[in-house]
Amino acid sequence: MHLIFGGAYQGKLDYAKERYRLEERDIFFCRAGKEGEGCPSGPEIDFNKKAVVRLEEFVLCCVRSGVEAKEYLKEHREEWEESVVLCTDISAGIVPYEREMRDWREMVGRTLTYLGKEAKEVTRVFCGLPQKIK
Repeated sequence: MHLIFGGAYQGKLDYAKERYRLEERDIFFCRAGKEGEGCPSGPEIDFNKKAVVRLEEFVLCCVRSGVEAKEYLKEHREEWEESVVLCTDISAGIVPYEREMRDWREMVGRTLTYLGKEAKEVTRVFCGLPQKIK
């Protein structure tokens, strides 16, 4: 698995598309559902796609559904071993006041820590520039 992370609008998806020659049909976009509604079908990822984008949205769905994202990913490890996973780093800045947003931020951190250890390759993208971490 190749984990690509970085701030919002820093060029993560453009980098992944170019490097892996991804087309829209190759990409699964995670969705969190609307605030206060949770995720009607629960957290899920289509690992049949080559790339999983907006992992932070999947994690928010997990928070809203009472599921630990890291455990979900552990259970599905064999399905994402060859995937490209993109996640926006939401750890910088002021700690949110709302409980749900703090829980989300913390769970994204735990999830990225786990995936970073498991990944074959980790890249941070900042200002469109990829920086190899692992």
